[in-house]
Amino acid sequence: MSASYSTDISEFCLEGRLIDLVIKDGYKVKGLLLGTSEGECYVKLAKHLRMAFDLRLAPGTWLQVVGYKKHDIKKDKVTLKAERVMAARSESGRVAIATPVEESAAMKTNKAKSAKNKHTILVCQKSDCMKRGGKEVCQALEAALSHRGLEDQVTIKGTGCMKNCKAGPNVVMPDKTRYSRIPCKQVPVIMDKHFADNREEEEQQVMRQSKLR
Repeated sequence: MSASYSTDISEFCLEGRLIDLVIKDGYKVKGLLLGTSEGECYVKLAKHLRMAFDLRLAPGTWLQVVGYKKHDIKKDKVTLKAERVMAARSESGRVAIATPVEESAAMKTNKAKSAKNKHTILVCQKSDCMKRGGKEVCQALEAALSHRGLEDQVTIKGTGCMKNCKAGPNVVMPDKTRYSRIPCKQVPVIMDKHFADNREEEEQQVMRQSKLR
């Protein structure tokens, strides 16, 4: 069975009470655990929502979530991915399913290219590095990526011990350059050093597209 027939993608609109935020690596918001009229459900947040999500959101808050529902028919597995999250007032949760949305061949090709060309920054997630400012460095790296528009080109991945605990936090850039004892204020300088060419190339592409218009 081909992928196009084994996966069904449709829009959804869901209302429910927030049970908890699902956190990854100790600080990244990955998704939401919601209580609805049909029971508890997990909703994964799209990347643009993860970056700006308010961690102070109180459990019990009514939320309306709009996004895409992916049903893997072969595995009989349903995945919900939120594109929008809004405050809602309701006495009961409800789910509304819209017309299925199929990905075009161009969208699939672009996703494959993006995944293939993505660079990875490694950050030690062990307790010693976290105590020495690893969490703050991760947040500074994510902010720097967002500020430079590199979220689709570069990803941050937590790792196990890098065997240099006393010199934490430890970071390894995509070109294998290793940094230790990084203060947060140095992150923008390091990012410009390693990704200046990517930023200039992206700006040149935008300028070329503007001229074509």
